[in-house]
Amino acid sequence: MLQVGTALMLADAIQSTIENKYNYTFDRFQNKKKRNKGDIGFSSVRGGNLIGEHSVLFLGDFESIEIKHTAYSKTIYAEGAVRAARFIIHKKNGLYSMEDLIDF
Repeated sequence: MLQVGTALMLADAIQSTIENKYNYTFDRFQNKKKRNKGDIGFSSVRGGNLIGEHSVLFLGDFESIEIKHTAYSKTIYAEGAVRAARFIIHKKNGLYSMEDLIDF
């Protein structure tokens, strides 16, 4: 099953730099046990008027590092969609990624 989304894109980017040594664990709400060493856990929260917020947490025993992106308006997504349309309109059939769009 192909999984897509911002969280997976971020996890894949991390994995590619550390030689894919972690396993992805989804739906931990249903699985109430201690995480296995080598697992990357995913969690999604949606509600209220939250437009878009993504956090990557690196958690140790006594410290944490957080990388966070917050969107305050859906305008940013519309601008991205227009940019993607301009990028793809004259391209040959094929598979393109966000990396292709960023270089555009």
